[in-house]
Amino acid sequence: MTGELSPIDKAKFVAAKRAVDFVEDGMRVGLGTGSTAAWMVRCLGEMVRDDGLKIRGVPTSTRTAALAREVGIEVISLDEARWLDLTIDGADEFDGDLNLIKGGGGALLQEKIVATASDQMIVIADVGKEVETLGAFPLPIEVIPFGWQTTKALVEEMLISMDVLGRNVTLRMNGDAPFVTDEGNHILDLHLNRIGNARQLSMVLNQVPGVVENGLFIDICDVVVVGYGDGRVETRDINEGTVQTDRLDFVESENLFADLDD
Repeated sequence: MTGELSPIDKAKFVAAKRAVDFVEDGMRVGLGTGSTAAWMVRCLGEMVRDDGLKIRGVPTSTRTAALAREVGIEVISLDEARWLDLTIDGADEFDGDLNLIKGGGGALLQEKIVATASDQMIVIADVGKEVETLGAFPLPIEVIPFGWQTTKALVEEMLISMDVLGRNVTLRMNGDAPFVTDEGNHILDLHLNRIGNARQLSMVLNQVPGVVENGLFIDICDVVVVGYGDGRVETRDINEGTVQTDRLDFVESENLFADLDD
């Protein structure tokens, strides 16, 4: 129940709750992956159940698909949808230009494909995800398993000429084995500390053989909804240049939220 949430979970919840106001009946909606996006999926499920909202959701991971079905959202593939009205997703970091680092949950490839196939991308985040310059959060890149050590070496060599503070690259693990994405790939995490030119880095990374995609989302996000632990919500629209502040009151919720597993 929302009354039992920590301040950071309250911030995630109010951001998600505010963002679903953008969803209208009949829309095709991209459903993001991660702890904040899970709140959003639950909120949409509540609207489907209680308000009769009719939408079709395109999940960005198998776990989001499972959660969407659990809460009663009709799930379709991106190929079936072809194009989306909007995507709502979280972020690991965002800056003042609404550029993002995503992929902490390992779903960056599907997330980027779905986001770019949408008329609008809305990012939901707690205020702690806002940064002046991207890079404190490790930048994930998805790489194919074949020759991943060679790919890692090529990335490390490439980073020497980039405007970054750190160049440590690690293979993401799942226990004793490499983490495997929904597409059967691995994730390399780039510990850069600060990224001076995110646009340049994104383009150069995707030229490295073996790299499938990187977690820099440049000029993709249109709106960020920022949640605070006291219930305040700030909606920033990069295209309109507007900032709107609201406050959501916490009420005791039914078990739709009680069993949320982040």
